[in-house]
Amino acid sequence: MIKSLFYITHINNLPSILQHGILSHQQVIARNLSFTPVYNAEIVAHRQQRLTPDGKSLWEYANVYFQPRNPMLYKVLSEINKNDVVILGIKPQILDTEGAFIALGNAAHLLTPLVDVKTGLQAVNGEYWNILNSDWWKTEDGTKRKIMAECLIPNVIPPAAIHSVYIASASVSERIRPLLSQLPHSVEVVVEPHMFFQPRRHGAITDKLSWVDGDMFFSQMQTLTVSVNTVGVMGKGLASRAKYQFPDMYVGYQDVCRNKTLVIGKPYLYKREASLDEDLADEPLSLPNLNANKWFLLFPTKKHWKERSDPEGIEKGLQWLLENYKAEGIQSLAMPALGCGLGGLDWKDMGPLMCKYLSQMEIRTAIYLPQEQRIPPEFLTRAFLLGR
Repeated sequence: MIKSLFYITHINNLPSILQHGILSHQQVIARNLSFTPVYNAEIVAHRQQRLTPDGKSLWEYANVYFQPRNPMLYKVLSEINKNDVVILGIKPQILDTEGAFIALGNAAHLLTPLVDVKTGLQAVNGEYWNILNSDWWKTEDGTKRKIMAECLIPNVIPPAAIHSVYIASASVSERIRPLLSQLPHSVEVVVEPHMFFQPRRHGAITDKLSWVDGDMFFSQMQTLTVSVNTVGVMGKGLASRAKYQFPDMYVGYQDVCRNKTLVIGKPYLYKREASLDEDLADEPLSLPNLNANKWFLLFPTKKHWKERSDPEGIEKGLQWLLENYKAEGIQSLAMPALGCGLGGLDWKDMGPLMCKYLSQMEIRTAIYLPQEQRIPPEFLTRAFLLGR
């Protein structure tokens, strides 16, 4: 059941949108309205060439997404400050607009079907549902294109269809509340950092070490840590997601398990050469390569996947990391709460153990909290985690 649709725009465009609505590109030109673009000019020009079943150009439609946390937003945020980007929540009733279509993927892509609303909604609520609600996408299986499924609304989406404005941080609300107060209907302001690929919350432990509540696979750290066993199985949890997202890393992992290079107490660093930005962002790319050459630290927490995680083995691995991270070339590190997911260990034991070693490292390091456990605030304090 579709509860909302979404429009990505620059905060500078809000006054115009709240007055005129979300306009098609053709309408913007016809009315000679100035605007701050968030989309690459090449993308906008390319969309003019694609025609709907009615024989009209995509330029004649206002487009909104089913899932805003997509490759286009990732690209936009790589080029524009997150606090200058807003996502408008749109009432799904706009799909009743005569002449509307649904694009089952990026509308500009020739492989994307452009279909009537009834057919499109059947697909969105059926085979596309898991794709649109996923945390990841890939070029190889088409999910990178499909997660950008769009609603194409002729000419204009009226201001009355806007129900919410999503922002990355609370500080942005001061810039937009005066604008919203002038509207005849109520519009909610929602601080939703996760939607903008940001942590939900975070806290400093030392000047270089922090805890983070968020999605580790969107971390800007150079090296990501994946908890693994030593028999070559990535079946559940973060390891399973890593296997799907980075099949080349999984092949490397199986190799080091097969030749016994990966053992308890000695993590293995897989130095992936492909750019993560190229995996995540919509094309064409004009990115600063923040996520170029992403590395993976394969950290064994147990021998067999059926076993409970081994605290002593984890401590040996942390000791190895402290002694070797400089020689290995690790420049910054993201690490899950080792053993605290499917491994059965408790954060109140493992948090201080991890901080004991990671706090001694001279690089930026982030510990990502376990999503399977609710961590009481007293177990996130510096005093608790550093044993002071």
